[in-house]
Amino acid sequence: MTETVTAGKNTARRSPATEDIVATGTGAEATGKTTIADIVVSKIAGIATREIEGVHALGGGAARAVGMLRERIPGSRTNLSQGVSVEVGEKQAAVDIELVAEYGVSIADLADAIRRNVISAVERMTGLEVTEVNVAVSDVHLEGDDEDDDDTAEAPAERRVQ
Repeated sequence: MTETVTAGKNTARRSPATEDIVATGTGAEATGKTTIADIVVSKIAGIATREIEGVHALGGGAARAVGMLRERIPGSRTNLSQGVSVEVGEKQAAVDIELVAEYGVSIADLADAIRRNVISAVERMTGLEVTEVNVAVSDVHLEGDDEDDDDTAEAPAERRVQ
């Protein structure tokens, strides 16, 4: 029995007796395998997220603090995948993004714009199907806020909601 595998316009037949693949048609799908590392997808998603107006920074508080220290080292580069985690399979990818939004921006609209841009960039550049893009907003940046003022935070007020 021969198994037929179709990839685009190409067809390959796999013979169980020999495990040989006979490719017909033209294209890369029939002549080899492409693997894409998680870091590639996370960098693409990070860059696509930063392109959206209203995103102040990527990552939570600790990740941003480490990123700020890293940027102060001469010759170091910005970590483009900071705040982005991905799961990459053979044909699909899922993306989780943690960010700080600018004050005044509609977070719902921001998240939708990020999803559209990340899905478009990842699918166009890798050919992977993006199954989900989860956006977690961990803070809101106010104009004039200094990143170093976290030590002077006030005590939390009594909770009004349960």
